[in-house]
Amino acid sequence: MSDDIAKHRAAIDSLDREIVRIVNERAGHAREIGRLKGDGPVYRPERESEVLRRVMTENPGPLSGDALGRIFVEVISACRGLEAPLKVAYLGPAGTFSEMAVAKQFGGAVEALAHESIDEVFRSVETGGAGFAVVPVENSTEGAIGRTLDLLLATPLRICAEVVLRVHQNALRKSSGLDGVERVYSHVQSLGQCRGWISRNLPHAECVPLLSNAEAARRVANEASACAIGPAVAADRYGLQIVAANIEDDPKNMTRFLVLGQLEPGPSGRDRTSLVMTVPNRPGALHALLSPIAKHGVSMTRIESRPSRQAAWEYMFYVDLEGHEQDAKVAPALAELRGIAPFLKVLGSYPSAVL
Repeated sequence: MSDDIAKHRAAIDSLDREIVRIVNERAGHAREIGRLKGDGPVYRPERESEVLRRVMTENPGPLSGDALGRIFVEVISACRGLEAPLKVAYLGPAGTFSEMAVAKQFGGAVEALAHESIDEVFRSVETGGAGFAVVPVENSTEGAIGRTLDLLLATPLRICAEVVLRVHQNALRKSSGLDGVERVYSHVQSLGQCRGWISRNLPHAECVPLLSNAEAARRVANEASACAIGPAVAADRYGLQIVAANIEDDPKNMTRFLVLGQLEPGPSGRDRTSLVMTVPNRPGALHALLSPIAKHGVSMTRIESRPSRQAAWEYMFYVDLEGHEQDAKVAPALAELRGIAPFLKVLGSYPSAVL
């Protein structure tokens, strides 16, 4: 047996040397592309999406597609870093799901900048403090993030990409167990995602919403009679124990994040177009407004209404379509919509999430 193990270890050592050579050869090509692009964008989400999809499609195993994809995210990140440093703003402090979304999309070779509110995240990119922003837009359990939708309406930024994060919520505490917990701190969305668990396990505790899960963890680190709800990374960051794991009520709980910037990605072959529009105030107006989408064979994956704040009982409709705005079906549908809608803004066309 020891001879067999030694043989396999020798093969691994040889393969590792070859991997080092090949990865650096790849990095050399990436650096040369950066030189040829000059002042062109360092981050090309449509290109990165194509690479990840190809890698996962061609993967023979035994590694899973997701596992191989995560490895390539870091390879791409390191190669991108050879061209120029990238700054990405997110809702902080450190230890939030937003920070995890940054890592999932961009890898480790970026400078992640934490901000105290979604407004500040937007402002950081709008004023040039960061190149891109990662903001939550909807949760599969609790629905849309209203503040993100409101800010998308006014910002000059475009949606460049999306990130879908599997969300595991955990009860975090300085000490072990749940005895003596009087307060539960977390973001309002996380409290909602764990409403059933809280009612069963901490029925008498006060639920206190905060701006982020990481802020909840930071506060609980100094309060013996409280617990926080948040990601495992927050426990590591703030010296807490996970006293109950995976406490979200929906086992398929996911949060979708948007990447915002000044880019307008080209078609990747699997894209999404997001837009916001108003509807004329007359019977059947919404049906008439959506008919061009069906007429041109475009799939609508989401529609969300928000008060317009311009007049009472008037609404903005946020719509996601399958396909890129340059696609043969989507382009004429958008052209027809522009002729009907009193107001229409395309928020961005971007590659659909891969991992």
